[in-house]
Amino acid sequence: MSEARWYVVHTYSGYENKVKADIEKTIENRKLQDVILEVSVPMQNVMEEKADGEEKLVQKKLFPAYVLINMIMNDETWYVVRNTRGVTGFVGPGSKPVPLTDEEMESMGLNATVKADIDLAVGETVMVTKGVWQDTTGIITAVSEKNQTVTINIDMFGRETPVEISFTDIKKL
Repeated sequence: MSEARWYVVHTYSGYENKVKADIEKTIENRKLQDVILEVSVPMQNVMEEKADGEEKLVQKKLFPAYVLINMIMNDETWYVVRNTRGVTGFVGPGSKPVPLTDEEMESMGLNATVKADIDLAVGETVMVTKGVWQDTTGIITAVSEKNQTVTINIDMFGRETPVEISFTDIKKL
């Protein structure tokens, strides 16, 4: 069996979360957890100014009309994904899906095959080294080995706000 790679699936605009939910339900029903490992709709936090001039933190899709899927490509997984309602096709020439390269994953801030081996625990203080929250320090409130992330509280507008940060974007203090 070949190794799992990340593939990009094109969807109807606005159907990204529905496609993600439908694929995850199919994975569960058909017991495909070993071949379709993760379905992702990458989001980013953006400050938006409301009509009254007040700023609000909102989440926006990083790639509207696209869903990323980490899976082992075979006839069954291709069929399941391709025939999910809202999916228009895989990204690639013709009908041949092309996996994202490690460089493409890294440039998007997503880690393809790099698994950080970090000794982190709840209560430790870390500094963010990359991204929107660079140079911000926070105390770890949760650690997710599966997603390779930690959750830290960041002081935003006088409030403690939980933010999820990748292992590769932080360092212990």
